[in-house]
Amino acid sequence: MAANIAAMIPSSDNHWARAYVLIAVGIPLVGYVTYENGPWIGLATLVAGMSLLRWPVFYLASWGRRVMWRTE
Repeated sequence: MAANIAAMIPSSDNHWARAYVLIAVGIPLVGYVTYENGPWIGLATLVAGMSLLRWPVFYLASWGRRVMWRTE
């Protein structure tokens, strides 16, 4: 719900600052859900969070590919 409200407010940085806040809140939350309910529910929570923050995940994956396949 917080992500939807944050997305409705205009932003000059394409909402990246709000994405960082949601990631910082979401990582401990996913850890807590996993601790309380087990790994499958934790994995489902992680996938739900990744679906909300799909662009940061996309950029992280593309950065990881660049770093792994860098030829120097």
